[in-house]
Amino acid sequence: MKPNRNNSQHNYIRAESALFATIANMQNVPECRNFFKDLCTPAELQALIDRWHAVELLQQGLPYREIHDRTGISVTTIGRVARCLTDGFGGYATAIEKTLLK
Repeated sequence: MKPNRNNSQHNYIRAESALFATIANMQNVPECRNFFKDLCTPAELQALIDRWHAVELLQQGLPYREIHDRTGISVTTIGRVARCLTDGFGGYATAIEKTLLK
């Protein structure tokens, strides 16, 4: 959360839940794409795309440096994604499972 926000923790959680519920209610890829293009700056969207691409390549067992050389994604970002894959909240694992089942 950004510092100096006047929102209470309760308001933050409510707003966060509303955002995630909105995303969960998207019906298809074009709806999601358009929502994220409106929601995010081009740089923010690129960062999300890079992280997800790093997940895919890490799942293939590629080393960080090779991922960087292939994609230009920073080794720091790749390392952060790798840490989240092993020590995160399980979001990547759930997304991978759901993606592979389709």
